[in-house]
Amino acid sequence: MYLFRQGLLLGLLATLMACDGGPSAPDPAPVASGNDNASSGGATTGSTDGSTASDSGWVEGEFGDVSDYAGSCQAPRQDAGFNDVQGSITDENFWIRAYSFDTYLWYQEIDDVDPGTIDDTETYFDLMKTFALTPSGNPKDKFHFTYDTEEWEKLSQSGISAGYGVEFFRVRSSPPRQWLVAYTEPNSPAGDAGLLRGWEIAEIDGVDFVEGNDTDTLNAALFPAALGEVHSFTFRDVETAESVTVDLISEEITSTPVQNVKVIETAGSKVGYLLFNDHIATAEPQLIDAFELFSTEDVSELVLDMRYNGGGYLDIARMLASMVAGQEAVGKTFSELKFNDKYPTQNPITGRTLTPSSFTDTAPGFQLSSNTPIPLLNLDRVMVISGSGTCSASEAVINGLRGVGVEVVLIGDTTCGKPYGFYGIDNCGTTYFTIQFKGVNAIGFGDYTDGFSPPGAEDVGIEVEGCFVDDDLSHPLGDSNEGRLKAALGYLSEGGCDANASGMQKRRHPLEQIKGQVIKPLPLSGALLTRP
Repeated sequence: MYLFRQGLLLGLLATLMACDGGPSAPDPAPVASGNDNASSGGATTGSTDGSTASDSGWVEGEFGDVSDYAGSCQAPRQDAGFNDVQGSITDENFWIRAYSFDTYLWYQEIDDVDPGTIDDTETYFDLMKTFALTPSGNPKDKFHFTYDTEEWEKLSQSGISAGYGVEFFRVRSSPPRQWLVAYTEPNSPAGDAGLLRGWEIAEIDGVDFVEGNDTDTLNAALFPAALGEVHSFTFRDVETAESVTVDLISEEITSTPVQNVKVIETAGSKVGYLLFNDHIATAEPQLIDAFELFSTEDVSELVLDMRYNGGGYLDIARMLASMVAGQEAVGKTFSELKFNDKYPTQNPITGRTLTPSSFTDTAPGFQLSSNTPIPLLNLDRVMVISGSGTCSASEAVINGLRGVGVEVVLIGDTTCGKPYGFYGIDNCGTTYFTIQFKGVNAIGFGDYTDGFSPPGAEDVGIEVEGCFVDDDLSHPLGDSNEGRLKAALGYLSEGGCDANASGMQKRRHPLEQIKGQVIKPLPLSGALLTRP
């Protein structure tokens, strides 16, 4: 079974060999080809109105309707339910162009490239975005990508993806490389093999992972191209230097987005804790079950661990925020979407009149009935464990709660800074993700492109009450002695940050103060809306 469309696979391969922000150059690795000068190619002619036309039928500045090109595919799908017809790559590019210039948030900043001059859709789509930089020098659009439609449906609806059931924490991707185990999925090859948080990769299929230059072998094992592949991984305990070798087989992995749900008693209070990793459909019943427990146990405080939660469905974020804020917030604005200036009052995807998304007391209806009541904790404060992997829909939870007066205390580091989102729209078997809207909360705030930061963070965004604490891979997630959870519990019992728990503490274990990011599938690093 071929798991990834080639463009996506190559993009993932590049993440291994790309620099992690340091001064050294990246190792050679296969990457998706592109042509920044593609718009200069192709034969052109003058049209009667003075605009430029080409042999492909392209007329500069004239885009047509998206429906004119939808489903005209080089390789039409034959499955029932699809209306694909025989077409060409140029036809697919015309669809991408029309869709982009119609719905892209910054469509005015796209160069109008002739679809007939680019011979693959991946490269053409990469051109249909802004290349502007933010004042801090970062790309304005960091979230523009595609995904195989079949794989995306499995991932978003059922939490299914191909792999070993381990999420890696990337510290350095160029030699000396360091990737560590962040967490594993229950009942997966990695979980069953006993992989522990904090173990680092030492060797893969006989190749030195830290310094080796056989990147083809390393990439082939890290990102298996088919189910049933077996690869040998050697992991090292960072503190003891002991190593263990395991054979991992690639399977369809069903993620468990909500883990380690528990009630912790501290200083006479009951504190609810949960690790929440992805805003996907399967999170709906799992979150409700967790909050039912918290409600039954009458917790007075909540620690929501979203350090590795890159995003997902906004309706899941809205439900989560609603269960935290409770009855007083129901009916108030959670998020209001702002599309481009062509659509000041209408959603360009659904055609509906734009109305704010409100806090609710029922489930969104992914896997449960939309009439299902949800437990409401009625909290006026929530502790959020955060980091650079806390993105998009997770940030929407923070922003939405702050908009209705719920105090959010950040424990960890600055979030990634993504107040933007998109619909995933299929054409010819590829789902396209292009920035289409910005979200603002009940008081109209949504300018957090540099993220939310606890005091003391090195990269400062919108400062929020809390404590800067480096990630701690020396303890399991959910362990009360894990650095960030320990700091959160200390904040609740002491009313502030313990200096010994901050990122400035003297190191006792090599993994108590570590910076990096968990590698997630691209769609799980964004805010998504479902299309009815």
